[in-house]
Amino acid sequence: MGSLALAGISGASLGTAGATLRATAGIQLVNLADPVLAGYDSEIPAPGREGVSTPASAEPPAAAGAVVEPGAVEAAERQQQAAEAAQRQQQAAEAAARQQAAEEAARAAVPVDDPAAARAFAASALPARGWEAAELTCLDKLWTKESEWLTSAVNPSSGAYGIAQSLPAEKMAAAGDDWKVSYSTQITWGLDYIASRYGSPCSALNFHYANNWY
Repeated sequence: MGSLALAGISGASLGTAGATLRATAGIQLVNLADPVLAGYDSEIPAPGREGVSTPASAEPPAAAGAVVEPGAVEAAERQQQAAEAAQRQQQAAEAAARQQAAEEAARAAVPVDDPAAARAFAASALPARGWEAAELTCLDKLWTKESEWLTSAVNPSSGAYGIAQSLPAEKMAAAGDDWKVSYSTQITWGLDYIASRYGSPCSALNFHYANNWY
């Protein structure tokens, strides 16, 4: 009995000691595992926090009914091509207009030397001034001596210019801005000058015979 009791006590004691050891070991294991688990938990980010890639928001679905009709793209391309062609045509037309204007300006800057046409214009202007046909003969002699009926005639000594040999030449601007190039403008001014200064072409011619100028 004593031995059994002692053994029982010893067994109880051992059982208690074993439980204590196991409990102690469990505490130690838990304590050892805590840092590991703690570190492991810190490396796993919570959902939605930094480090977790979230899918990009998808494009919103096309609105219901927004369907591209067949041929719409081709129609838009044709419309664009037509607009570009119209623009090119407009640019070409504008360039042609500028070229034409430049050519006309260049022609306008060149004196028109046409003695026959100038004489015809002068003849048509005499009756309106009350001058008879004989005055045309005197006028023809006068201006043939002065300029040969050339619109561009220039006296190298005095600088007198034009059919009527205006001095200074700018006085003819009273008859028109194109006095440098137009025989009709020059003749109109010349006839006005003769009428105001001498009264008639024949009187102007007689003065020219006496003084070699008029």
